[in-house]
Amino acid sequence: MSICGVDEAGKGSVLGPMVTAGILVVDSSELDGLGLKDSKQLSPSKREELYEIIVGRWKTTAVVKSSLEIDLRPGTMNTFTASCHAEVIQRLMPEKAYLDACDVNAARFGTTVKSLSGIPGVEIVSEHKADDKFLIVGAASIVAKVTRDRLIEELSHEFGDIGSGYPSDPTTIAFLEAYIRRVGTPPSCARRTWKTIDEVIARCSQQSLSDFF
Repeated sequence: MSICGVDEAGKGSVLGPMVTAGILVVDSSELDGLGLKDSKQLSPSKREELYEIIVGRWKTTAVVKSSLEIDLRPGTMNTFTASCHAEVIQRLMPEKAYLDACDVNAARFGTTVKSLSGIPGVEIVSEHKADDKFLIVGAASIVAKVTRDRLIEELSHEFGDIGSGYPSDPTTIAFLEAYIRRVGTPPSCARRTWKTIDEVIARCSQQSLSDFF
């Protein structure tokens, strides 16, 4: 039976793309012994090492959605993420797919992905923390994370140090504040519909007004 795992990186980021990745195997036991786990639990160097092994041995794919595509998405972010999972499944055409659910209702997320995939025969296993539970989803998380990290590095060459791109990262917020003060608008790599952007613009506006008093 052909099996795939699907996971994404960057869903909650305020800067840069979201990457949804998948890996296809015939038997999940093929992944035994590699030391796979959720990408967040691995060092960057270990992720890179495992990434090269994974993409070298198995069929993988990555769906990259830019900040603009995310801003222009129809519907909720959860539905948009489900559509990206579905696109990965369409590319890999597995008989069974393991998903890291991005909805509070894991079963609902799986049902949505199956419907959007247009493949009625695919068996879906949708669970929270699937990247911890299933090696194949852990492998997909590594492909997604390394792919996104490389894209963030490319953006850093263009814009300077933007940090990880997440709202919780002080480097990311400092970059946004400095850029908006200097240019007057968010950078093209920003998700302008994110609340974080509104909050940074408001802070910058208040600081600018205070210059007059």
